[in-house]
Amino acid sequence: MNWKLGGEAGFGVLSAGEVFARSLTRSGLNVFVSDEHPSLVRGGHNTIQVRFSEEEIRCHEREIDLLIALDEKTAQLHVGELKSEGGIIYDSSQFQLSHDILKRVDVNLYDVSMAEIIKELKAPIIVRNTVSLGSSIAYFGIEMKNLESVIKDSFEDEKISNLNIEAARRGYEYFKENFNVISSSIMKRGDDTPRMLLTGNDAICLGAIKAGCKFLAAYPMTPASSILHYLAANAEKNNMVTIQSEDEISAIGNAVGAAFAGVRAMTATSGGGFALMGEFISLTAMTETPLVIVEVQRPGPSTGLATRHGQGDLDFVLSAGQGEFPRIVLAPGDVDECFYFSFDAFNLAERFQVPVIVLSDKYLSTSHKSTSFFKTDLKIDRGYLLAEDELEKIEDFKRYEYTETGVSPRSLPGQRNGIHNAPGNEHDEYGNSMEDAYKTTQIVDKRFRKLSHILSSFQKPNIFGSKKADVSILSWGSTKGAILEAMNMLDKDNIKSNFLQVTHLSPFPADFVSEFIQKSQNVVSVEGNKTGQLANLVAKETGHMIEMRVSKYDGRPFTPKEVYRDIKALLGGQ
Repeated sequence: MNWKLGGEAGFGVLSAGEVFARSLTRSGLNVFVSDEHPSLVRGGHNTIQVRFSEEEIRCHEREIDLLIALDEKTAQLHVGELKSEGGIIYDSSQFQLSHDILKRVDVNLYDVSMAEIIKELKAPIIVRNTVSLGSSIAYFGIEMKNLESVIKDSFEDEKISNLNIEAARRGYEYFKENFNVISSSIMKRGDDTPRMLLTGNDAICLGAIKAGCKFLAAYPMTPASSILHYLAANAEKNNMVTIQSEDEISAIGNAVGAAFAGVRAMTATSGGGFALMGEFISLTAMTETPLVIVEVQRPGPSTGLATRHGQGDLDFVLSAGQGEFPRIVLAPGDVDECFYFSFDAFNLAERFQVPVIVLSDKYLSTSHKSTSFFKTDLKIDRGYLLAEDELEKIEDFKRYEYTETGVSPRSLPGQRNGIHNAPGNEHDEYGNSMEDAYKTTQIVDKRFRKLSHILSSFQKPNIFGSKKADVSILSWGSTKGAILEAMNMLDKDNIKSNFLQVTHLSPFPADFVSEFIQKSQNVVSVEGNKTGQLANLVAKETGHMIEMRVSKYDGRPFTPKEVYRDIKALLGGQ
Protein backbone atom coordinates (compact mmCIF):
# COMPACT_ATOMS: atom_id res chain seq x y z
CA MET A 1 0.00 0.00 0.00
CA ASN A 2 1.08 3.53 -0.70
CA TRP A 3 -0.10 6.65 1.18
CA LYS A 4 0.75 10.28 0.48
CA LEU A 5 0.14 13.47 2.41
CA GLY A 6 0.61 16.88 0.82
CA GLY A 7 0.17 20.52 1.68
CA GLU A 8 1.87 23.84 2.07
CA ALA A 9 4.94 24.15 4.29
CA GLY A 10 3.69 24.92 7.79
CA PHE A 11 0.84 22.39 7.59
CA GLY A 12 2.88 19.85 9.56
CA VAL A 13 3.11 17.53 6.57
CA LEU A 14 6.45 15.89 7.33
CA SER A 15 5.89 15.43 11.07
CA ALA A 16 2.40 13.96 10.48
CA GLY A 17 3.78 11.56 7.90
CA GLU A 18 6.42 10.33 10.31
CA VAL A 19 3.78 9.74 12.99
CA PHE A 20 1.72 7.71 10.50
CA ALA A 21 4.78 5.69 9.47
CA ARG A 22 5.75 4.90 13.06
CA SER A 23 2.24 3.71 13.85
CA LEU A 24 2.45 1.30 10.91
CA THR A 25 5.82 0.03 12.10
CA ARG A 26 4.31 -0.65 15.54
CA SER A 27 1.58 -2.58 13.74
CA GLY A 28 4.25 -5.01 12.54
CA LEU A 29 4.37 -3.74 8.97
CA ASN A 30 7.41 -3.00 6.81
CA VAL A 31 7.61 0.69 5.98
CA PHE A 32 9.51 3.01 3.65
CA VAL A 33 9.08 6.79 3.88
CA SER A 34 10.24 9.41 1.38
CA ASP A 35 9.63 13.14 1.35
CA GLU A 36 9.89 15.97 -1.15
CA HIS A 37 10.10 19.68 -0.39
CA PRO A 38 11.47 22.70 -2.26
CA SER A 39 14.50 24.71 -1.22
CA LEU A 40 12.56 27.60 0.28
CA VAL A 41 12.97 29.34 3.61
CA ARG A 42 9.20 29.55 3.89
CA GLY A 43 6.23 28.19 1.95
CA GLY A 44 6.17 25.85 -0.99
CA HIS A 45 4.56 22.47 -1.58
CA ASN A 46 5.63 19.61 0.72
CA THR A 47 4.78 15.93 0.47
CA ILE A 48 5.58 12.81 2.40
CA GLN A 49 4.91 9.33 1.07
CA VAL A 50 4.62 6.13 3.13
CA ARG A 51 4.76 2.76 1.44
CA PHE A 52 3.98 -0.24 3.62
CA SER A 53 3.40 -3.97 3.37
CA GLU A 54 3.68 -7.29 5.18
CA GLU A 55 6.66 -7.93 2.87
CA GLU A 56 9.97 -6.04 2.92
CA ILE A 57 9.97 -2.71 1.09
CA ARG A 58 13.21 -1.15 -0.11
CA CYS A 59 12.17 2.08 -1.87
CA HIS A 60 9.28 4.33 -2.85
CA GLU A 61 6.96 3.86 -5.80
CA ARG A 62 5.11 6.49 -7.80
CA GLU A 63 1.60 4.98 -7.76
CA ILE A 64 -0.39 5.66 -4.59
CA ASP A 65 -3.52 4.18 -3.04
CA LEU A 66 -4.59 7.08 -0.85
CA LEU A 67 -3.82 10.80 -1.12
CA ILE A 68 -4.38 13.21 1.76
CA ALA A 69 -4.87 16.64 0.22
CA LEU A 70 -4.62 19.42 2.79
CA ASP A 71 -4.90 21.95 -0.03
CA GLU A 72 -6.22 21.98 -3.60
CA LYS A 73 -2.72 22.13 -5.09
CA THR A 74 -1.92 18.71 -3.64
CA ALA A 75 -4.94 17.16 -5.33
CA GLN A 76 -4.17 18.77 -8.68
CA LEU A 77 -0.46 17.89 -8.63
CA HIS A 78 -0.76 14.28 -7.50
CA VAL A 79 -4.09 12.99 -8.81
CA GLY A 80 -2.18 11.44 -11.71
CA GLU A 81 -0.28 9.23 -9.25
CA LEU A 82 -3.43 7.61 -7.88
CA LYS A 83 -4.13 4.02 -8.81
CA SER A 84 -7.48 3.26 -10.35
CA GLU A 85 -10.05 3.17 -7.53
CA GLY A 86 -7.60 4.94 -5.26
CA GLY A 87 -8.89 7.63 -2.92
CA ILE A 88 -8.44 11.27 -1.93
CA ILE A 89 -9.24 12.48 1.57
CA TYR A 90 -9.96 16.22 1.62
CA ASP A 91 -12.20 18.81 3.28
CA SER A 92 -14.82 20.50 1.08
CA SER A 93 -15.05 23.40 3.50
CA GLN A 94 -11.49 24.34 2.45
CA PHE A 95 -11.73 23.68 -1.30
CA GLN A 96 -13.95 21.85 -3.75
CA LEU A 97 -13.08 18.64 -5.59
CA SER A 98 -15.01 16.63 -8.14
CA HIS A 99 -14.31 14.04 -10.80
CA ASP A 100 -14.76 16.76 -13.42
CA ILE A 101 -12.26 19.06 -11.72
CA LEU A 102 -9.74 16.25 -11.39
CA LYS A 103 -10.51 14.87 -14.87
CA ARG A 104 -10.62 11.36 -13.42
CA VAL A 105 -13.71 9.28 -12.77
CA ASP A 106 -11.87 6.21 -11.46
CA VAL A 107 -10.88 7.67 -8.09
CA ASN A 108 -12.89 7.86 -4.88
CA LEU A 109 -13.40 11.16 -3.08
CA TYR A 110 -13.70 11.14 0.71
CA ASP A 111 -14.90 14.48 2.06
CA VAL A 112 -13.87 14.51 5.73
CA SER A 113 -14.93 17.51 7.81
CA MET A 114 -11.48 18.13 9.26
CA ALA A 115 -11.98 21.84 9.84
CA GLU A 116 -15.29 21.23 11.65
CA ILE A 117 -13.74 18.56 13.87
CA ILE A 118 -10.89 20.80 15.02
CA LYS A 119 -13.35 23.65 15.54
CA GLU A 120 -15.33 21.41 17.90
CA LEU A 121 -12.10 20.50 19.68
CA LYS A 122 -10.99 24.15 19.80
CA ALA A 123 -7.71 23.02 18.29
CA PRO A 124 -5.34 25.00 16.01
CA ILE A 125 -5.73 24.58 12.26
CA ILE A 126 -2.54 22.50 12.01
CA VAL A 127 -4.31 19.65 13.84
CA ARG A 128 -6.15 18.89 10.58
CA ASN A 129 -3.20 16.68 9.72
CA THR A 130 -3.85 14.53 12.80
CA VAL A 131 -7.55 14.21 11.88
CA SER A 132 -6.44 12.98 8.45
CA LEU A 133 -4.21 10.35 10.08
CA GLY A 134 -7.19 8.88 11.92
CA SER A 135 -9.17 8.75 8.68
CA SER A 136 -6.23 7.09 6.94
CA ILE A 137 -6.04 4.39 9.62
CA ALA A 138 -9.75 3.73 9.07
CA TYR A 139 -9.27 3.56 5.28
CA PHE A 140 -6.60 0.89 5.56
CA GLY A 141 -8.40 -1.03 8.30
CA ILE A 142 -5.60 -0.74 10.84
CA GLU A 143 -6.07 -0.61 14.61
CA MET A 144 -6.06 2.84 16.17
CA LYS A 145 -4.09 1.90 19.28
CA ASN A 146 -0.69 2.13 17.63
CA LEU A 147 -1.41 5.56 16.15
CA GLU A 148 -2.53 6.74 19.58
CA SER A 149 0.63 5.40 21.24
CA VAL A 150 2.88 7.14 18.69
CA ILE A 151 1.02 10.44 19.15
CA LYS A 152 1.42 10.09 22.90
CA ASP A 153 5.17 9.55 22.51
CA SER A 154 5.50 12.50 20.09
CA PHE A 155 4.38 15.24 22.51
CA GLU A 156 5.91 16.00 25.90
CA ASP A 157 2.91 18.15 26.84
CA GLU A 158 0.11 15.81 27.97
CA LYS A 159 -2.59 18.31 27.06
CA ILE A 160 -1.35 18.63 23.48
CA SER A 161 -0.93 14.86 23.26
CA ASN A 162 -4.50 14.20 24.41
CA LEU A 163 -5.85 16.82 22.00
CA ASN A 164 -4.15 15.16 19.04
CA ILE A 165 -5.24 11.69 20.11
CA GLU A 166 -8.83 12.89 20.28
CA ALA A 167 -8.48 14.55 16.86
CA ALA A 168 -7.23 11.28 15.38
CA ARG A 169 -10.12 9.37 16.97
CA ARG A 170 -12.65 11.83 15.55
CA GLY A 171 -11.11 11.45 12.09
CA TYR A 172 -11.20 7.66 12.44
CA GLU A 173 -14.83 7.60 13.60
CA TYR A 174 -15.96 10.07 10.95
CA PHE A 175 -14.49 7.97 8.16
CA LYS A 176 -15.90 4.70 9.52
CA GLU A 177 -19.38 6.19 9.91
CA ASN A 178 -19.56 7.86 6.48
CA PHE A 179 -17.67 5.66 4.01
CA ASN A 180 -17.50 2.02 3.01
CA VAL A 181 -13.93 1.13 2.13
CA ILE A 182 -13.21 -1.49 -0.53
CA SER A 183 -12.10 -4.73 1.11
CA SER A 184 -8.88 -4.94 -0.92
CA SER A 185 -7.50 -1.96 0.97
CA ILE A 186 -7.71 -3.65 4.37
CA MET A 187 -4.25 -4.39 5.69
CA LYS A 188 -3.48 -7.46 7.73
CA ARG A 189 -1.35 -7.01 10.79
CA GLY A 190 2.29 -7.80 10.17
CA ASP A 191 4.47 -9.99 12.36
CA ASP A 192 5.60 -9.10 15.88
CA THR A 193 9.31 -8.79 15.09
CA PRO A 194 10.59 -5.62 16.82
CA ARG A 195 11.65 -3.03 14.24
CA MET A 196 13.12 0.44 14.11
CA LEU A 197 12.09 3.17 11.70
CA LEU A 198 15.02 5.44 10.91
CA THR A 199 16.74 7.42 8.17
CA GLY A 200 20.15 6.85 6.68
CA ASN A 201 21.46 9.87 8.58
CA ASP A 202 20.05 8.43 11.83
CA ALA A 203 21.84 5.16 11.11
CA ILE A 204 25.13 6.93 10.35
CA CYS A 205 24.88 8.70 13.70
CA LEU A 206 24.18 5.45 15.54
CA GLY A 207 27.13 3.81 13.81
CA ALA A 208 29.38 6.68 14.84
CA ILE A 209 28.20 6.50 18.45
CA LYS A 210 28.75 2.75 18.53
CA ALA A 211 32.25 3.25 17.09
CA GLY A 212 33.17 5.58 19.95
CA CYS A 213 33.06 8.86 18.05
CA LYS A 214 33.48 11.63 20.62
CA PHE A 215 33.73 14.71 18.42
CA LEU A 216 31.69 16.14 15.56
CA ALA A 217 32.21 19.52 13.95
CA ALA A 218 29.89 20.51 11.11
CA TYR A 219 28.23 23.44 9.43
CA PRO A 220 24.55 22.89 8.52
CA MET A 221 24.05 21.94 4.87
CA THR A 222 21.16 19.92 3.53
CA PRO A 223 20.83 17.01 3.30
CA ALA A 224 23.58 16.33 5.87
CA SER A 225 22.27 18.76 8.52
CA SER A 226 20.30 16.20 10.51
CA ILE A 227 23.57 14.41 11.40
CA LEU A 228 24.61 17.50 13.34
CA HIS A 229 21.12 17.86 14.83
CA TYR A 230 20.92 14.23 15.96
CA LEU A 231 24.38 14.06 17.50
CA ALA A 232 24.03 17.46 19.18
CA ALA A 233 20.73 16.40 20.72
CA ASN A 234 22.30 13.18 22.03
CA ALA A 235 25.78 14.51 22.79
CA GLU A 236 25.56 14.68 26.57
CA LYS A 237 24.40 11.11 27.13
CA ASN A 238 27.09 9.83 24.73
CA ASN A 239 29.88 11.95 26.24
CA MET A 240 30.40 13.65 22.87
CA VAL A 241 31.42 17.15 21.88
CA THR A 242 29.49 18.65 18.96
CA ILE A 243 30.32 21.99 17.38
CA GLN A 244 28.37 23.99 14.82
CA SER A 245 31.33 25.69 13.18
CA GLU A 246 31.19 29.00 11.36
CA ASP A 247 31.81 27.28 8.03
CA GLU A 248 32.89 23.97 6.51
CA ILE A 249 36.59 24.91 6.47
CA SER A 250 36.67 25.41 10.21
CA ALA A 251 34.49 22.32 10.70
CA ILE A 252 37.00 19.96 9.12
CA GLY A 253 39.87 21.89 10.73
CA ASN A 254 38.34 21.29 14.16
CA ALA A 255 37.76 17.63 13.34
CA VAL A 256 41.35 17.14 12.12
CA GLY A 257 42.64 18.69 15.34
CA ALA A 258 40.46 16.46 17.48
CA ALA A 259 41.51 13.36 15.53
CA PHE A 260 45.19 14.31 15.83
CA ALA A 261 44.70 14.61 19.59
CA GLY A 262 43.46 11.02 19.66
CA VAL A 263 39.69 11.44 19.67
CA ARG A 264 37.58 9.55 17.17
CA ALA A 265 36.25 12.49 15.16
CA MET A 266 34.19 13.24 12.09
CA THR A 267 32.58 15.97 10.07
CA ALA A 268 29.52 15.86 7.81
CA THR A 269 28.49 17.96 4.83
CA SER A 270 27.19 17.94 1.27
CA GLY A 271 28.99 18.62 -2.01
CA GLY A 272 29.33 22.37 -1.64
CA GLY A 273 30.74 22.09 1.85
CA PHE A 274 33.01 19.23 0.82
CA ALA A 275 34.41 21.52 -1.89
CA LEU A 276 35.67 23.83 0.85
CA MET A 277 37.35 21.00 2.72
CA GLY A 278 39.87 20.00 0.06
CA GLU A 279 42.99 21.50 1.61
CA PHE A 280 42.31 19.94 5.01
CA ILE A 281 41.64 16.56 3.38
CA SER A 282 45.14 16.77 1.92
CA LEU A 283 46.53 17.79 5.32
CA THR A 284 44.82 14.76 6.85
CA ALA A 285 46.51 12.54 4.25
CA MET A 286 49.94 14.14 4.67
CA THR A 287 49.90 13.89 8.48
CA GLU A 288 48.24 10.45 8.29
CA THR A 289 45.59 11.56 10.73
CA PRO A 290 42.54 9.24 10.87
CA LEU A 291 39.38 11.17 10.06
CA VAL A 292 35.84 10.24 8.99
CA ILE A 293 33.99 12.54 6.58
CA VAL A 294 30.33 12.01 5.68
CA GLU A 295 29.42 13.48 2.29
CA VAL A 296 25.67 13.45 1.60
CA GLN A 297 25.15 14.22 -2.07
CA ARG A 298 22.65 16.56 -3.64
CA PRO A 299 22.55 17.83 -7.24
CA GLY A 300 25.10 20.45 -8.28
CA PRO A 301 26.97 22.33 -9.54
CA SER A 302 27.10 25.18 -7.04
CA THR A 303 23.96 25.34 -4.90
CA GLY A 304 22.20 23.13 -7.42
CA LEU A 305 19.00 21.60 -6.07
CA ALA A 306 19.55 21.97 -2.36
CA THR A 307 16.77 19.66 -1.17
CA ARG A 308 16.74 17.15 -4.02
CA HIS A 309 18.48 13.88 -4.85
CA GLY A 310 21.55 13.14 -6.95
CA GLN A 311 24.65 10.96 -7.24
CA GLY A 312 26.95 13.38 -9.01
CA ASP A 313 29.84 13.66 -6.52
CA LEU A 314 31.62 10.34 -7.04
CA ASP A 315 34.34 11.70 -9.33
CA PHE A 316 34.82 14.67 -7.02
CA VAL A 317 35.13 12.61 -3.84
CA LEU A 318 37.60 10.21 -5.45
CA SER A 319 39.94 13.05 -6.43
CA ALA A 320 39.33 15.84 -3.88
CA GLY A 321 42.45 17.40 -2.39
CA GLN A 322 45.71 18.45 -4.01
CA GLY A 323 48.33 15.81 -4.71
CA GLU A 324 48.08 12.04 -4.68
CA PHE A 325 47.26 10.01 -1.60
CA PRO A 326 45.26 6.94 -0.54
CA ARG A 327 41.75 7.38 0.73
CA ILE A 328 38.82 5.11 1.49
CA VAL A 329 35.37 5.77 0.01
CA LEU A 330 32.39 3.74 1.24
CA ALA A 331 28.94 3.96 -0.38
CA PRO A 332 26.10 2.46 1.67
CA GLY A 333 22.88 1.51 -0.13
CA ASP A 334 20.36 1.23 2.71
CA VAL A 335 19.94 2.16 6.37
CA ASP A 336 21.58 -1.04 7.61
CA GLU A 337 24.70 -0.36 5.55
CA CYS A 338 24.69 3.25 6.77
CA PHE A 339 25.05 1.96 10.33
CA TYR A 340 27.67 -0.71 9.68
CA PHE A 341 29.71 1.35 7.20
CA SER A 342 29.72 4.29 9.61
CA PHE A 343 31.06 2.02 12.34
CA ASP A 344 33.62 0.48 9.97
CA ALA A 345 34.75 3.91 8.80
CA PHE A 346 36.27 4.73 12.19
CA ASN A 347 38.06 1.40 12.42
CA LEU A 348 39.41 1.76 8.88
CA ALA A 349 40.52 5.35 9.46
CA GLU A 350 42.60 4.38 12.49
CA ARG A 351 43.81 1.03 11.17
CA PHE A 352 45.22 2.61 8.00
CA GLN A 353 45.61 6.25 9.10
CA VAL A 354 43.81 7.70 6.08
CA PRO A 355 40.75 9.86 5.50
CA VAL A 356 37.60 7.76 5.15
CA ILE A 357 34.64 9.22 3.26
CA VAL A 358 31.15 7.80 3.72
CA LEU A 359 29.35 8.78 0.52
CA SER A 360 25.58 8.95 0.93
CA ASP A 361 22.85 10.90 -0.90
CA LYS A 362 19.67 12.84 -0.19
CA TYR A 363 17.29 9.93 -0.81
CA LEU A 364 19.16 7.57 1.48
CA SER A 365 19.90 10.17 4.12
CA THR A 366 16.37 11.48 4.66
CA SER A 367 14.15 8.51 3.76
CA HIS A 368 12.93 6.36 6.65
CA LYS A 369 13.00 2.58 6.44
CA SER A 370 11.87 -0.02 8.94
CA THR A 371 14.56 -2.53 9.81
CA SER A 372 15.56 -5.01 12.49
CA PHE A 373 17.69 -3.89 15.40
CA PHE A 374 21.39 -3.64 14.57
CA LYS A 375 24.00 -6.01 15.93
CA THR A 376 25.81 -4.65 18.97
CA ASP A 377 28.74 -7.09 19.27
CA LEU A 378 31.01 -4.89 17.16
CA LYS A 379 34.67 -4.48 18.07
CA ILE A 380 36.58 -1.21 18.00
CA ASP A 381 40.02 -1.41 16.38
CA ARG A 382 42.32 1.56 17.01
CA GLY A 383 45.07 0.21 14.78
CA TYR A 384 48.77 0.96 15.38
CA LEU A 385 48.09 3.39 18.22
CA LEU A 386 50.79 2.87 20.84
CA ALA A 387 50.21 2.91 24.57
CA GLU A 388 52.77 4.62 26.81
CA ASP A 389 54.30 1.31 27.96
CA GLU A 390 54.85 0.41 24.29
CA LEU A 391 56.46 3.79 23.59
CA GLU A 392 58.84 3.33 26.51
CA LYS A 393 60.36 0.34 24.73
CA ILE A 394 61.13 2.41 21.60
CA GLU A 395 64.41 4.30 21.76
CA ASP A 396 64.08 6.00 18.38
CA PHE A 397 60.40 6.76 17.65
CA LYS A 398 59.64 7.35 13.99
CA ARG A 399 56.06 8.51 13.53
CA TYR A 400 56.21 7.94 9.76
CA GLU A 401 58.40 4.85 9.82
CA TYR A 402 58.71 2.97 6.53
CA THR A 403 56.83 -0.28 7.11
CA GLU A 404 55.77 -3.16 4.89
CA THR A 405 52.10 -2.23 5.20
CA GLY A 406 52.68 1.52 4.93
CA VAL A 407 51.03 1.98 8.34
CA SER A 408 53.38 3.57 10.87
CA PRO A 409 53.31 3.60 14.68
CA ARG A 410 51.15 6.40 16.05
CA SER A 411 51.37 8.35 19.27
CA LEU A 412 49.20 11.02 20.78
CA PRO A 413 50.20 14.51 21.94
CA GLY A 414 51.58 14.39 25.47
CA GLN A 415 52.75 10.79 25.40
CA ARG A 416 56.29 10.30 26.62
CA ASN A 417 58.71 9.09 23.92
CA GLY A 418 56.12 9.81 21.24
CA ILE A 419 57.15 13.36 20.34
CA HIS A 420 57.19 14.07 16.60
CA ASN A 421 56.47 16.71 13.98
CA ALA A 422 53.33 16.54 11.86
CA PRO A 423 53.90 19.05 9.06
CA GLY A 424 51.85 19.81 5.99
CA ASN A 425 55.13 19.74 4.08
CA GLU A 426 56.60 16.54 2.76
CA HIS A 427 58.74 14.98 5.46
CA ASP A 428 60.98 12.12 6.53
CA GLU A 429 60.22 9.30 8.95
CA TYR A 430 60.47 11.63 11.95
CA GLY A 431 58.17 14.24 10.46
CA ASN A 432 60.95 16.68 9.66
CA SER A 433 60.24 18.73 6.55
CA MET A 434 62.53 17.91 3.61
CA GLU A 435 62.79 18.07 -0.18
CA ASP A 436 65.22 15.21 -0.83
CA ALA A 437 64.23 13.40 -4.05
CA TYR A 438 65.00 9.88 -2.82
CA LYS A 439 63.29 10.32 0.55
CA THR A 440 60.28 11.92 -1.13
CA THR A 441 59.84 8.84 -3.29
CA GLN A 442 60.21 6.62 -0.23
CA ILE A 443 57.54 8.38 1.86
CA VAL A 444 55.05 8.58 -1.04
CA ASP A 445 55.55 4.87 -1.74
CA LYS A 446 55.09 4.15 1.98
CA ARG A 447 51.69 5.85 2.00
CA PHE A 448 50.58 4.08 -1.17
CA ARG A 449 51.60 0.67 0.17
CA LYS A 450 48.48 0.92 2.31
CA LEU A 451 46.21 0.46 -0.71
CA SER A 452 46.66 -3.27 -1.24
CA HIS A 453 46.22 -3.93 2.48
CA ILE A 454 43.11 -1.75 2.61
CA LEU A 455 41.64 -3.58 -0.38
CA SER A 456 42.29 -6.99 1.15
CA SER A 457 40.47 -5.89 4.31
CA PHE A 458 37.30 -4.97 2.41
CA GLN A 459 34.30 -7.24 2.22
CA LYS A 460 33.54 -8.52 -1.27
CA PRO A 461 30.93 -6.55 -3.23
CA ASN A 462 27.37 -7.84 -2.95
CA ILE A 463 25.95 -9.84 -5.85
CA PHE A 464 22.17 -10.35 -5.86
CA GLY A 465 20.10 -12.52 -8.19
CA SER A 466 20.74 -15.34 -10.62
CA LYS A 467 24.18 -16.80 -11.26
CA LYS A 468 23.30 -17.15 -14.95
CA ALA A 469 21.57 -13.95 -15.96
CA ASP A 470 20.25 -12.39 -19.15
CA VAL A 471 21.19 -8.96 -17.84
CA SER A 472 23.71 -7.90 -15.18
CA ILE A 473 23.23 -4.60 -13.36
CA LEU A 474 26.06 -2.56 -11.88
CA SER A 475 25.36 0.27 -9.46
CA TRP A 476 26.08 1.93 -6.12
CA GLY A 477 24.39 3.86 -3.33
CA SER A 478 20.65 4.24 -2.80
CA THR A 479 19.76 2.91 -6.26
CA LYS A 480 20.02 -0.49 -4.55
CA GLY A 481 16.38 -0.56 -3.42
CA ALA A 482 14.84 0.32 -6.78
CA ILE A 483 17.10 -2.14 -8.60
CA LEU A 484 16.24 -5.06 -6.31
CA GLU A 485 12.53 -4.47 -6.82
CA ALA A 486 12.99 -3.98 -10.57
CA MET A 487 14.71 -7.37 -10.72
CA ASN A 488 11.53 -9.00 -9.43
CA MET A 489 9.60 -7.32 -12.24
CA LEU A 490 12.13 -8.53 -14.83
CA ASP A 491 11.85 -12.03 -13.42
CA LYS A 492 8.09 -12.00 -14.05
CA ASP A 493 8.92 -11.33 -17.72
CA ASN A 494 11.26 -14.36 -17.69
CA ILE A 495 14.31 -12.10 -17.83
CA LYS A 496 16.90 -13.41 -15.39
CA SER A 497 19.00 -10.69 -13.80
CA ASN A 498 21.71 -10.14 -11.24
CA PHE A 499 23.08 -7.06 -9.57
CA LEU A 500 26.59 -6.14 -8.46
CA GLN A 501 26.43 -3.47 -5.78
CA VAL A 502 29.77 -1.71 -5.48
CA THR A 503 29.93 -0.50 -1.88
CA HIS A 504 33.70 0.13 -1.54
CA LEU A 505 34.72 2.59 -4.23
CA SER A 506 38.26 3.47 -3.17
CA PRO A 507 40.45 1.59 -3.36
CA PHE A 508 38.44 0.00 -6.17
CA PRO A 509 37.90 -3.81 -6.29
CA ALA A 510 39.01 -3.97 -9.92
CA ASP A 511 39.71 -7.71 -10.11
CA PHE A 512 36.34 -8.67 -8.63
CA VAL A 513 34.39 -6.28 -10.87
CA SER A 514 36.36 -7.33 -13.95
CA GLU A 515 35.61 -11.01 -13.30
CA PHE A 516 31.91 -10.23 -12.84
CA ILE A 517 31.75 -8.35 -16.15
CA GLN A 518 33.61 -11.07 -18.02
CA LYS A 519 31.07 -13.65 -16.86
CA SER A 520 28.10 -11.47 -17.79
CA GLN A 521 26.15 -11.12 -21.04
CA ASN A 522 24.45 -7.73 -21.04
CA VAL A 523 25.92 -5.32 -18.46
CA VAL A 524 23.89 -2.22 -17.57
CA SER A 525 24.98 0.56 -15.21
CA VAL A 526 22.25 2.37 -13.25
CA GLU A 527 23.19 5.72 -11.71
CA GLY A 528 21.65 8.96 -10.50
CA ASN A 529 23.95 11.18 -12.57
CA LYS A 530 24.35 12.35 -16.17
CA THR A 531 27.77 10.96 -17.11
CA GLY A 532 27.76 7.45 -15.62
CA GLN A 533 30.51 8.09 -13.11
CA LEU A 534 30.70 4.51 -11.79
CA ALA A 535 30.70 3.12 -15.33
CA ASN A 536 33.58 5.46 -16.20
CA LEU A 537 35.43 4.39 -13.05
CA VAL A 538 34.99 0.75 -14.07
CA ALA A 539 36.46 1.52 -17.49
CA LYS A 540 39.41 3.31 -15.91
CA GLU A 541 40.12 0.56 -13.36
CA THR A 542 39.34 -2.56 -15.42
CA GLY A 543 39.39 -1.56 -19.08
CA HIS A 544 35.78 -2.76 -19.51
CA MET A 545 33.57 -0.11 -21.11
CA ILE A 546 29.91 -0.43 -20.12
CA GLU A 547 27.94 0.78 -23.12
CA MET A 548 24.41 0.24 -21.79
CA ARG A 549 23.65 2.88 -19.20
CA VAL A 550 20.56 4.01 -17.31
CA SER A 551 20.85 7.55 -15.95
CA LYS A 552 18.53 9.85 -14.05
CA TYR A 553 19.49 13.38 -13.07
CA ASP A 554 16.25 15.34 -12.55
CA GLY A 555 16.71 15.63 -8.80
CA ARG A 556 14.48 12.66 -8.06
CA PRO A 557 15.42 9.09 -7.14
CA PHE A 558 14.68 6.05 -9.29
CA THR A 559 11.50 4.06 -8.90
CA PRO A 560 11.54 0.31 -9.62
CA LYS A 561 9.32 0.75 -12.67
CA GLU A 562 11.72 3.29 -14.16
CA VAL A 563 14.66 0.92 -13.78
CA TYR A 564 12.59 -1.95 -15.17
CA ARG A 565 11.35 0.11 -18.14
CA ASP A 566 14.77 1.46 -19.08
CA ILE A 567 16.51 -1.91 -18.85
CA LYS A 568 13.78 -3.49 -20.97
CA ALA A 569 14.28 -0.76 -23.55
CA LEU A 570 18.05 -1.35 -23.63
CA LEU A 571 17.43 -5.06 -24.16
CA GLY A 572 15.22 -4.27 -27.14
CA GLY A 573 11.95 -4.73 -25.33
CA GLN A 574 12.36 -8.49 -25.05
